Amino acid sequence: MKVEEKGHTVSIKDTQGDIPAFLEKVTSGYNSFNNFNIIIDLTQYDTLALQQVLSFLTLSNQHRKAKKSFVIVVNDFDFNEAPDEMTIVPTVLEAQDIIEMEEIERDLGF
Repeated sequence: MKVEEKGHTVSIKDTQGDIPAFLEKVTSGYNSFNNFNIIIDLTQYDTLALQQVLSFLTLSNQHRKAKKSFVIVVNDFDFNEAPDEMTIVPTVLEAQDIIEMEEIERDLGF
């Protein structure tokens, strides 16, 4: 697991190639970055099943309830399959843009 902090955002990248183990590490280390916006970078995978992405739903809901952004980056994925409460994008740059927009919305009280 590779963690990079940039401003109010932490980018977490899987380096093992094992989604369940990665999710466990992110969940167990959640308290160390729960005050940041989070980008989960899964771009190393060529394809991911919907169920693998949905495994992050509980963590995403918990983080968004705390008024922080939680964005998952996946290369090849049918974004229409994902539930509306999850933010899933194809690039890290797009994830950063989403977080900036959500920060502005929170600052404006939305």
